[in-house]
Amino acid sequence: MKARRSKESIAGVLFALPWLIGFTVFMLYPVCASIYYSFCEYSVLKPPIYVGFENYVDLFHDDIFRKSLWNTFFYVIISVPLSTIITIGLALLLNAKIRGQAFYRTFFYLPSLVPQTALACLWLWVFNSEHGLLNMGLEKLSGHFWIFHWHISGPPWLSDTTWSKPALIFMALWTGGNAMVIYLAGLQDVPVELLEASDLDGASPSAKLRHVTIPMISPVILFNVIMAMIGAFQIFAVPYIMFPNGQPAQSTYFYVMYLFDTAIVYHKMGYACAMGWIMFILIFVMTLLSLKVSEKRVYYSGG
Repeated sequence: MKARRSKESIAGVLFALPWLIGFTVFMLYPVCASIYYSFCEYSVLKPPIYVGFENYVDLFHDDIFRKSLWNTFFYVIISVPLSTIITIGLALLLNAKIRGQAFYRTFFYLPSLVPQTALACLWLWVFNSEHGLLNMGLEKLSGHFWIFHWHISGPPWLSDTTWSKPALIFMALWTGGNAMVIYLAGLQDVPVELLEASDLDGASPSAKLRHVTIPMISPVILFNVIMAMIGAFQIFAVPYIMFPNGQPAQSTYFYVMYLFDTAIVYHKMGYACAMGWIMFILIFVMTLLSLKVSEKRVYYSGG
């Protein structure tokens, strides 16, 4: 019996061995190495030199680090709540029993399937200040009525520090299809008997939304908010293509862009590893805060 169990254990280890090797080589070792390199002056081309906490101290005296951190926080604070509200609203509309429901669901989900590089190239044309689709559409809204005349001209989205980050936030709203589908699945699980009971009690649609629907999908909202926050902190590909070097005036120079340039362009791998671990700590703390704040506001039907 012992021999049989031993053979089964060996067979189990052998089956899991490819995954264990892959995890160790491509995940565990890089993570452990990055911790060590964050305390070193390291450029890949030369052996690492241990410098203690010098990288972390230098970061807090780095003006570009502070600028990129502020840009990232601004983007997270604005884009995450806006995208949450809009995707929940879309999910509520698409949950209605109307003709062509499947078509509308597909239509609103499709933008989330566009690759990041193609998305950036597309919106470069949309935000073009002279021939862009958005500014041309705003121009069409110009007109006159009797003695009243109004002219609407779109701003220079890509070259004005006031509008560069709002342009990226607007793009984030356009690609909320994944979150919308998850909210839609959550709405399907709202107990029908609760909605029917609220109808019998004479509850208005807004009251049903506030007191029945939102509490029942609150775990889904929490999950999507945390995932959206993590994704927003890691924004990289679209601004890196649309706004080279964080132009204009580094208003779109986000944290991960600076980390990438530090590691790949300037070959300061130790400094970049320190930046990576600060980003990890920030995301970890923000996630814990989200979970703590939501403790009394999230309803779990099984609890």
